[in-house]
Amino acid sequence: MKIAYLVNTYPRGSQTFIRREIMALERLGWSIHRFALRSDRAALVDPADIAEDARTEHILQIGAGRLLLSALGWMARHPTGAARAFAMALRCGAKGAGGVPGTGGRLRHMVYLAEAAHLARRCHALRLPHLHAHFGTNSATVAMLCALMGGPAYSFTVHGPEEFDAPVALALGAKADQALFTVAISSFGRSQLYRWASVDTWPRLHVVHCGIEPWRFPEPAALPSGGPHLVAIGRLSEQKGFALLVEAIAKAVPDLPGLHLTLVGDGPLRPQLEEAMARHDLGRHVTLAGWLDEGRVRDSLAAAQALIVPSFAEGLPVVIMEAMAAGRAVIATTIAGVPELVTAETGWLVPAGDAEALAQAIRQLAATPPARLVQMGQAARQRAFERHDIDREAEKLTVLFASKGNP
Repeated sequence: MKIAYLVNTYPRGSQTFIRREIMALERLGWSIHRFALRSDRAALVDPADIAEDARTEHILQIGAGRLLLSALGWMARHPTGAARAFAMALRCGAKGAGGVPGTGGRLRHMVYLAEAAHLARRCHALRLPHLHAHFGTNSATVAMLCALMGGPAYSFTVHGPEEFDAPVALALGAKADQALFTVAISSFGRSQLYRWASVDTWPRLHVVHCGIEPWRFPEPAALPSGGPHLVAIGRLSEQKGFALLVEAIAKAVPDLPGLHLTLVGDGPLRPQLEEAMARHDLGRHVTLAGWLDEGRVRDSLAAAQALIVPSFAEGLPVVIMEAMAAGRAVIATTIAGVPELVTAETGWLVPAGDAEALAQAIRQLAATPPARLVQMGQAARQRAFERHDIDREAEKLTVLFASKGNP
């Protein structure tokens, strides 16, 4: 009933789903030791994240000198495993050359090797028999190298889209082949693992959804009148498609003069979005709300008739689960795992990269009677609870941990 979790940077405000998963496992009786390569302490705002940071052992916090001494000591006592891990680090480093984010070249993989050796030492000292990593990037690399040099067996969860953007550079197939089991957060994610893992590994590839805590979602607030009022939530980055959403709003406004979008989040594309809003004269129709805490995000959902997700690339956005749990319909692009959750009964699916399709979905939302929108919200709420209850998803993980990936 004892296990370790490993994340590259943890906790982070954008990764509360990992904290929810760990806490759900603890409610089921598991003892979880949290490891992270680094801390994001200065950026934390949520008291729950700050408390989680204090519970996490951050490997790089000990300093380069102590880390190197610890690693060399472990490798000296496990020379055969260290040689295997060194060879794997060289192979993965060769694939990771070329500046692909999260991969690095051979030099960076030597750093991963040192981190892995220290991690193996700590897992041995704490008698931790299994290590589960989140994301198929450098955290899974460290977990794999750790296992090769005498550390605990490992598993990892793949989220996407980053892992699927660079599967060769990340040696994603090798990581899955070496792991006791690998988890994807959607069937689409598992299908991508099928592409890169050995066919013999396929029985050890499983789907476990990210989860929400249903008790945090009371009965939905009444739908606002007028509008339509939309909310979009996410980092203002390339993959989220918010620049295209601004174009879609501009296309829909002539037919819907009361249309308003609240865009929650911040990021590098904010100046471009502001410029596009000014170009289309959307100051009265789009509000850039910036980063909001969890409570104010819920308020933004309550003030909207629907969530809109114009993404170009995703795994399966937690914000969709949360909006559906809050009783709101969803307009989203037909990508990755999104169609596994959003259906015609709970919202509208449109092709990615098509501003006119987004605008047409907004027009359809506006033409939908309020009573029908309430029905869609209730169907969305039920579907989110059925598929993404964190305690139910954690139970799936416990079966995998107990059976070493072969339930």
